[in-house]
Amino acid sequence: MPTPSRPITFYDIALRPPVKKNCCSPNPWKTRLALNFKGLPYSTTWVGLPDVGKVRSGLKLPPCRKFAHGTDFYTLPIIEDPATESSVGDSFDIAVYLQKTYPNSGAGDLFPPQTLDYVFNDAVLIPLSKYSNSEFPEYAKFNRSVDAAFSTHVQLTVQCFPFDPATAEITKAEFVRRAGVTCWEDFALVGEAREVTMNSFRMMLGDLAKLFLRNTDGPFLLGTRATYADLIVGAWLRMMCTALPENEWEEVKSWHGGLFGRLHDALEVYAEVK
Repeated sequence: MPTPSRPITFYDIALRPPVKKNCCSPNPWKTRLALNFKGLPYSTTWVGLPDVGKVRSGLKLPPCRKFAHGTDFYTLPIIEDPATESSVGDSFDIAVYLQKTYPNSGAGDLFPPQTLDYVFNDAVLIPLSKYSNSEFPEYAKFNRSVDAAFSTHVQLTVQCFPFDPATAEITKAEFVRRAGVTCWEDFALVGEAREVTMNSFRMMLGDLAKLFLRNTDGPFLLGTRATYADLIVGAWLRMMCTALPENEWEEVKSWHGGLFGRLHDALEVYAEVK
């Protein structure tokens, strides 16, 4: 077991200071929520966005995804567990590792059996985690669908995303290059285009809400008990909470009877940034 003197090292993306307040990258948040759910000692190592590839290569962890044209996509999170001398470099794989290695820790099972028949098939430019050969295929497919659904609407966060000022221009230039657009301002959503995307986001969440309405005993998919599926959605809500304009986040929280606002609030118990 990791201990306070030999904790798990968790690598997350450093955004605008104060980093503990503004960190909002969804895949690292999946890992943070899972680590806190499991009650395991860990410390966070913050990595600037331009340094992610170098850090990952330095830890001898290959990229876990590729862009559509075949080049490597270097990303976080990563954990290093001194108790087992293991390094894991994908948020879903990390959750599986934590469950298999520490099955009874903290709040218990991250992957209890449940039906997660939410599907979102729209194509997205951002590389997504694969789910073939997963030990928890229901959760793996759900993770991919939720990632695709939120990624399709991530352009809503562009104007307020909390980039680190020290590296913002480098990071924005890289995103512009990847997307093949002329400049960062091309990503901006304003006026009618923003209204259309917000409405699409609301409808997408409406489809996702149908799963949560199967059990109304509590804010989670299984009612009063959180699972990794709730953490997946909660990680994306954390990004929206931080990177949407405040009035739009309040609007999102109110949609569908306040369901996703309640989920976000209920996951605060696992949201400590260490």
